[in-house]
Amino acid sequence: MVTNDETLVKLKHKIMEMVCRLAWNDNLDPEHEEQLVYDLIPGPLPTWRCCVYSEREIVRQRIRLAMAMNPSPDNKSDNIVQVIAPACDQCPISSYSVTDNCRFCLGKACLNSCKFGAISPDIVRMHIDATKCKECGQCAKACPYQAIVHLERPCKKACPVVAITYDEYGYCKIDDNKCIRCGQCIHNCPFGAIGSKTFLVPIIQAIKAGKKVVAMCAPATEGQFGPDVSMASLKEVVKKIGFYDMVEVGLGGDMTAAYEAAEWSKARSEGKQMTTSCCPAFINMLKMHFPEQYKENMSSTVSPMCAVSRYVKSQIPDAVTVFIGPCIAKKSEAADKSVPGNADYAITYGEFRALLRSCDIKPESIPASEYQEASKWGKGFASSGGVASAVIEVMKERGEDTSGIKVFRANGGDECRKALLLLKAGKLKEDFVEGMVCFGGCVGGPSKHRAEAEIMSARKTLLGEADGRSVLKNLENYPMDSFSMHRDGH
Repeated sequence: MVTNDETLVKLKHKIMEMVCRLAWNDNLDPEHEEQLVYDLIPGPLPTWRCCVYSEREIVRQRIRLAMAMNPSPDNKSDNIVQVIAPACDQCPISSYSVTDNCRFCLGKACLNSCKFGAISPDIVRMHIDATKCKECGQCAKACPYQAIVHLERPCKKACPVVAITYDEYGYCKIDDNKCIRCGQCIHNCPFGAIGSKTFLVPIIQAIKAGKKVVAMCAPATEGQFGPDVSMASLKEVVKKIGFYDMVEVGLGGDMTAAYEAAEWSKARSEGKQMTTSCCPAFINMLKMHFPEQYKENMSSTVSPMCAVSRYVKSQIPDAVTVFIGPCIAKKSEAADKSVPGNADYAITYGEFRALLRSCDIKPESIPASEYQEASKWGKGFASSGGVASAVIEVMKERGEDTSGIKVFRANGGDECRKALLLLKAGKLKEDFVEGMVCFGGCVGGPSKHRAEAEIMSARKTLLGEADGRSVLKNLENYPMDSFSMHRDGH
C-alpha cells in the first residue's frame, strides 16, 4: 500500500486542478463531479486503500473540500480544517503497545506497575487492553527491555494545542473550540485523512463574472518557486489567469511594522507587554486558549494581509482580494468577516499551482527590479524574528532608542504556548512577544512549496536584488490616511 506524502499531495492537487477545470467550463454539477470520481478511480482494483469503493468515497469528499464545502453533508462544522473520515482508518488506537522485544519475563514488572488492570499475559508476550489503559506510561518505564513503546499518532503529535482526540472507533476528531487552524496536522497525517476547505471555485466564479479580483502574494512567496521566479513574474502570471492585479503583502508588512512600532513605543512607556498580530494561528491560540492575554496584550494593528486588502479596497472599492501564501490559518482569518476590509479569500501555494495548471500556465522569469512594493523589512516578515526586527527598525527610523528592548521570538507552536504561559503567569521577562506557530516562520508553513533550505537559498538571491528603501519612506508613497490599520476598522 503506497501512502507516502508525495502520493497524497499529487492526488489532492490533481483533484483541485480538475475541479478548477470544471469550474472554468461551467461544468460543476453532480454528473460531472461523479464522472471525475470514476476518471480518477476507474477500478476495479484499488490503488492505495482496502477497496475501490473506499477510494471513490475519499475522492468524493476531497471534491467537496475543493469546492469549499465540508467533506460530508451531515458535517455542520465551520472549521476550515476537516477530517475525511473514510481515509482515517489505519492508525493504531492504543497509545502504548508491546513490541516483539517483550521477553515474557518472570518478573512481569509491567504488570506489577499497572494500577488499572490493563496488562495481562498473552500467548508469547504481554498484552495491553486499550479500553482499560489510562496512558500513564508506568509500564513502559518499568519494562527492563524497553519493549513497550508509546505510539502517538502523527496528527495528534503535530497539534500544538491538543485539539485532536479520537472517537470509540479510533477516528480522528478535531475540537473546533481548541483548534487554532494552523494546519500542522494536515501534512503530518500519512493517510491524507485531514484537509482544508479550498476557495478556488468562488475565485474562478468571481473572475468569470468580470469582478476585479486582486491577488495578494505573501512575503514568503519569494523563494517558493526558485530564484528565477520573482514577484514581478507572479504579477504577470496572475494577470494571465484573469486577476485584475497583484500586490505583494510585504507592503502590508511595512504598514503593520509602522503601526505596531507606535503601539510598542506607547506600551513600553507604560510598562506594558505586547504580542504581535501577524500570525493568525498565534492569534487564534491567544483568543481561544489565553483570552485574558488576547484582551490585555494583543496588538490592535491588523495583519499585513488585512492591511493590503484594506489598501486595495480603498483604491478599488469593488475589488475581491485573494491572499496567496503557505498558511492554512490565513483561511480562517479571511473567513472572519467581523474584521472589516479583510481578505475575501486565502489560498495556499499548492492550491495556486493547481489553479495555474487548470489554465495551462507556468510562472515565467522576469527581473525582480521591475516590481517592488515592500522594503526588505516588510519582505522579512516571512521568517521567524522578521516581524520584531521590522518593528524595531521603524522605531530606529523614528529616532527612538531601542537598545533596551527585549523580545521573546517564539519560533513554533510549543514556544508560542510557552511564551503565553509565562505572560499569563506574570513571569515573562521580555517586553514583547513575536509569535510564529510555524517553525521558521511563514517560510516553514504547512503548505510551503519547497524544502525550507531551498526556499531560503532562493530568497537570498531574490532579496539581494531588492533596493534598500526604508519602511517609513516607502509608506510615503501610499495613501495611509484612506483606510484604517486598527483591528476594528476605526
